[in-house]
Amino acid sequence: MRQITIFLLTFLTIGCSNKIQNFEGFKSLPSVQELKFNDDFSNLNFENIKFAYSANNTELPVRFDFTNKIENNIQSESVIDYSIDSTLNLEKEGYNLNISKNKISVEANDEAGLFYAFITLNQLIEDSKANNVNLPMVSIKDYPSLKFRPIHIDIKHHMEKKSYYFDLIDHLAKQKINGIIVEFEDKLKYELRPKIGSSDALSIKWWIELSEYANKRNIEINPLVQGLGHASYILKHKKYKYLRDVLESDWAFNPLKQETYDLQFDLYLDAIKATPYGKYLHVGGDEVHLVKRDGKSELELNLIWLNKVCEFAKKHNRIPIFWDDMPLKHAGVYRPMFDSEISKEKVDQIWNKNESNLMKFIEKFPKNAIYMRWNYQKSDTYGNQKAMDWYTKNNLKVMGASAGQTRWTLMPQNQSNIPQIKSFAISSINKNLEGLLLTLWDDDSPHFELYKRGIAAFAEYSWAGDKKSIDDFKGTFRHRTYGPKFSNNKYAFIDKLESPVSSWLNMLLKDKVRRAAISKEENPLETFIIDLPDLENKGLWSKKYFNKIKNAKASLIISEEVEEVIEKIIANDPNNMYSIEVYNQVNQLVKFSSNIIISLEKLDLSVGTDNQETAMKEILNFEKKFNTLREIFEKIYSKTRILEKPSDYILDQDHHNHPANQSKNFDWQFFSEIYFLEKIKNNYKDLL
Repeated sequence: MRQITIFLLTFLTIGCSNKIQNFEGFKSLPSVQELKFNDDFSNLNFENIKFAYSANNTELPVRFDFTNKIENNIQSESVIDYSIDSTLNLEKEGYNLNISKNKISVEANDEAGLFYAFITLNQLIEDSKANNVNLPMVSIKDYPSLKFRPIHIDIKHHMEKKSYYFDLIDHLAKQKINGIIVEFEDKLKYELRPKIGSSDALSIKWWIELSEYANKRNIEINPLVQGLGHASYILKHKKYKYLRDVLESDWAFNPLKQETYDLQFDLYLDAIKATPYGKYLHVGGDEVHLVKRDGKSELELNLIWLNKVCEFAKKHNRIPIFWDDMPLKHAGVYRPMFDSEISKEKVDQIWNKNESNLMKFIEKFPKNAIYMRWNYQKSDTYGNQKAMDWYTKNNLKVMGASAGQTRWTLMPQNQSNIPQIKSFAISSINKNLEGLLLTLWDDDSPHFELYKRGIAAFAEYSWAGDKKSIDDFKGTFRHRTYGPKFSNNKYAFIDKLESPVSSWLNMLLKDKVRRAAISKEENPLETFIIDLPDLENKGLWSKKYFNKIKNAKASLIISEEVEEVIEKIIANDPNNMYSIEVYNQVNQLVKFSSNIIISLEKLDLSVGTDNQETAMKEILNFEKKFNTLREIFEKIYSKTRILEKPSDYILDQDHHNHPANQSKNFDWQFFSEIYFLEKIKNNYKDLL
């Protein structure tokens, strides 16, 4: 009897496998809210979906790829019937999409919903072609879980080529992201204060053009113009030095000088002009400590500034957004937000003790502002959740901010920060926040392609909520990014690459030093770069750097595995080849550092003159290898990115040690390697 049962189960599995497999070949990103496959395939495929009909003459939205060729026609000739009906029982940006045997029906309650319906349809058509099947008969009801889903573009340290920004808009639109907050700093050619815009800044006219392009794709571009703190891009200029809070530092403004506001408001006006479809004005305000003046505390000074800039925003029909960290820090409730080890009882104790510091000035917290609760690594802590609830309790609006990168290095770490992105998105949905921002900081200026998996995760969880596990999401990301054939875990190389990248960061450096500070040292070769083998005392170097050698060998094994997976993907004709090329260059760079350490061990342990000479030749050949590597690396990166700053660019004081701010050319990316090779040349020059 048991044998018969097993046979029947096997038969049923085989009999249904084709249908199940085919349906599993359809993966949307972000996930749709409600989906029902109707157990059959339609008669429709990418070849016969050519025409659409709207009874109320609604224009077709902007379309991509397979849907791009669809044109309006009479109903009898059309496969697609579509309409906009504001009375539908749907959230804003929502839509219904139904595929029957011979017809596709689309209804939305606004233009955004119609646009997103065609995004989903395009994904279905793409998968049908890839799987060589017709479109499935399916019913979809879809809408966003969060109303505002912007990403942050930080351009303070580099610019992309203009065409890349337009391509990026299309990429974001396809993932139903509906906003961008662009941190201009000196990359806007300010008309009212021309001194502040760098010579490579883009004009207001150009930013308007990009904003118009984005608006047609349901993406609203809003400006972030840092004020109060993070003001080095302004205060580095001698002309504005008198506005500094501390004369020796270009970091922060004096908030009691009227000229501070005259200047900032001029910058705001130009930024607003450059983003005509935006409804927000992000004023910054984070990470600034002020000199106490006129008997006023830091919190009071912060609120004085905040009220003035919020009043300006109101006057110019913008909703101000403010990084919320400093009032919370001044009040003494900041630490629990970033410490998951603090018990719930202890957090409550801290708040009970210090909340009065906030409540004393509660009437001075602007009511028209959105307080952006940023937390990149510990968003699920009780302290962070309590802070968000405090704003809501006091009738203040709050928006979250997660990050696409937590550890500032060559590429995002911690699974592209997906666990934190997911966690913050879900809590933002549950708390009905104003929205959630994904920050993409340019501190170490990773290539933007390396941010795209984190962006996709943000798109998934801010739109659909908790519908996919992280592992399922990763498979869907590969499916949508590289093609359905790559959804299998055997092609999962990004997470694997994180460990070698993490080791690379300080591979060539001594313990307890940071790569980000290397260029600021007077003698980096001695204070930062590891020692080299003493050929008169063989073996001592290998003992001293035992752990570094161990890590280098482990990293190299992983890098070679990553290289093998990348080669397999390339051999199978993936989509988005450029993304693969960028990851490959990251891998080649980290391999270089691992190979240097391993070669130094060979030199240190070499026995006999011949072996030592062979090992030394290998060491001395690394400069040539590096020059070739760098040439290829820059060639790939420069396809989309401008690698050099203008010759007249003024570097600021770099208070936070941002490597991308430490040279005008691309040297900053390779400082460790450059200094290390110099040390080799100096130490072994007699052997050259």
